[in-house]
Amino acid sequence: MRRFIVQAMGLGLLAPMAVAHAAPARHVPAAEGFPFSKAVAVDGVLYLSGEIGTAPDGKLVQGFDAQVRQTMDNIVATLAREGLTTDDVFKCTVYLADMSQWGAFNRIYVSYFKPDRLPARSALGVNGLAMGAVTEVECWATLRGK
Repeated sequence: MRRFIVQAMGLGLLAPMAVAHAAPARHVPAAEGFPFSKAVAVDGVLYLSGEIGTAPDGKLVQGFDAQVRQTMDNIVATLAREGLTTDDVFKCTVYLADMSQWGAFNRIYVSYFKPDRLPARSALGVNGLAMGAVTEVECWATLRGK
């Protein structure tokens, strides 16, 4: 029993040292005026903030299909800036303002991934999204040692 307690105490002392040597988070800034980072890289994972279907001018594109495509294009652009592709995405969370559009969303969404590289995913219906968007998608991607 005493040996167990000594080992447990030793592990407790080592844990803070491991955390102290971890690389700091790297933040990818969003456009000026937004209260969040575009993405944050921590311990080999790039966490992308939720994207909506805004064009480069910051305005929401019109139409469900166009917004979904623009949302996914925005994700692809963020990944590309980090030297990644959708092959590196392993988890997505999808928010839909209208769950009856789930099938229409999926038809566009899957076209951005290889059939054998679909990420794990959750999809939720919500009663409102920023700027009145039809969808918001957040993703996690592996940095593969980058």
